Amino acid sequence: MVRKHVSIKLVGDAREEYLALQRVVQEELAKGATSSFHQTLLRSIDSKIALLKTSYDHGIQIPRKHFPRKYLQAYEVTNLWKVDLAGYWRMIYTLRQPQREEIDIDVISVWLDVLNIVDHKRYDKLFGYRKA
Repeated sequence: MVRKHVSIKLVGDAREEYLALQRVVQEELAKGATSSFHQTLLRSIDSKIALLKTSYDHGIQIPRKHFPRKYLQAYEVTNLWKVDLAGYWRMIYTLRQPQREEIDIDVISVWLDVLNIVDHKRYDKLFGYRKA
């Protein structure tokens, strides 16, 4: 049986967004708030990350012609995927092959870099979509 190892790393804007969201949620919990959109969004991100660890191609693949120049220049992406989050937010990620010299025959390794976590409005702007 072939085992699949998926390593997920939040990079750039995604890391900053995630850490900021964690801080907001911690502040809300410290004040006694047990339910908020921030908490729902953080749970949504965490659950999608857990899902991607078992099914890294769960998201919707974005056609190359729609790749934002920002991702091509900053991350040199060759593929781009998105998953929908709570409240019409999106998580954008790319799949990369590990940069290792050794090869494990019984292990398929995939690195998944989460590039961005954005709301619907910023997603539309980033990908050049316009309101109908």
